[in-house]
Amino acid sequence: MYKVVGVRFKKAGKIYYFDPVALPLQVEDYVIVETARGVEYGKVVSDMKEVDEEDVVLPLKKIIRKATAEDRVQVEKNNQEAKDAFRVCLDKVVEHQLEMKLVDVEYTFDRNKIIFYFTAEGRVDFRNLVKDLAAIFKTRIELRQIGVRDEAKMLGGIGPCGRMLCCSTYLGDFDPVSIKMAKDQNLSLNPTKISGLCGRLMCCLKYENDTYEESKRLMPDIGTKIQTAEGQGRVIGLNLLEQILEIQLFEAEQIVQYTWEELQQREMNA
Repeated sequence: MYKVVGVRFKKAGKIYYFDPVALPLQVEDYVIVETARGVEYGKVVSDMKEVDEEDVVLPLKKIIRKATAEDRVQVEKNNQEAKDAFRVCLDKVVEHQLEMKLVDVEYTFDRNKIIFYFTAEGRVDFRNLVKDLAAIFKTRIELRQIGVRDEAKMLGGIGPCGRMLCCSTYLGDFDPVSIKMAKDQNLSLNPTKISGLCGRLMCCLKYENDTYEESKRLMPDIGTKIQTAEGQGRVIGLNLLEQILEIQLFEAEQIVQYTWEELQQREMNA
């Protein structure tokens, strides 16, 4: 077992676990930590807890110290200079006629590296761009190609629901989303109806999926013959969320609705 605290480096970013050493840390504290990218500034988002070895990436990195007011000033300076670096990189992309879209730029806390995030439809030969940027900023340069979902997470925006994008406000990771989820929830399969700003299936299709899958597992399939209080019939429709069945009666030639609980209770009393 390892004692760890959870740290985020960006709003709605992934949570990483670190060894708190003996520091008296609380949620909302800012800390300086050692990461694979170098020294970084992050925010404690979970209290100290014990986790199994398989739940952490070994060797477990340590928290160096609690952040100071001077550290916060450094972060703000980095953010401001990253905006300047963004504009410089945009000019260089145009100059080299590269088919890529610059999305974001960030300095690592220790200013050991500048990371440029971009999207592109294919591979991009940006070797000359890196050389130019390294000559201008006199530090290590990393160009990182990201997907459209990551782009939406970085840029933010308002979704079809009228609220800020889930990915940019609180989702730490992207869960797999499939068209089957939309089918199970009886949603329109029109891509414009079930796609987010990124053009991919909306993350919220996943939210109620477990409930739909559980209801689908418990309830009979469409076409199943079933006995009701009004006679035998065949299931012709399902409301999985409310667990309501629509049944076509054989003898009465009419359609009735029953909850799954009502049908189960009748079967138990029969």
